[in-house]
Amino acid sequence: MEGKRVSESAIMMAQLMTPEDANPAGNVHGGVIMKLIDNAGGSVAARHARSNVVTASIDRLHFHHPVYIGNLITLKASINMVGKTSMEVGVRVEAENLLTGEVQHTASAYLTYVALNSGSKPMEVPPLIVENNEQARRFKEAQARRELRQQEIRSEAAHQENEGKG
Repeated sequence: MEGKRVSESAIMMAQLMTPEDANPAGNVHGGVIMKLIDNAGGSVAARHARSNVVTASIDRLHFHHPVYIGNLITLKASINMVGKTSMEVGVRVEAENLLTGEVQHTASAYLTYVALNSGSKPMEVPPLIVENNEQARRFKEAQARRELRQQEIRSEAAHQENEGKG
């Protein structure tokens, strides 16, 4: 299977935040931003795999600054790492005040997607071609996050098994 470059699947999308996106405090609801993050990440993963994908996990979603109604949010998403059937995508969210031009980094997240074949079973995805030091750093950091996720899964499974015995 031929590899793919990060640039072949990376996307940037933007959306104006409107009153329907507001939470009771009058800011943009975090769930709206989370959905946009998942849409951006899923688009990148599907583009890389050229198949349907499902979200397997979302980690390290941090909100740094609030987003306000009237802000233009831009999501920048790209593949960080590829496994056999899964992919980690990093998404950065920036909010721009269109009246002042101020841009703030408002959120970042790492999401893992699994590619599915026509029978909805996991399928192999193209390897990632790492072209520069930044991509190599992201790949290495994604591998470390993957190992932590796998350790957590093993720990949770052991805990579940032990609870069933008691």
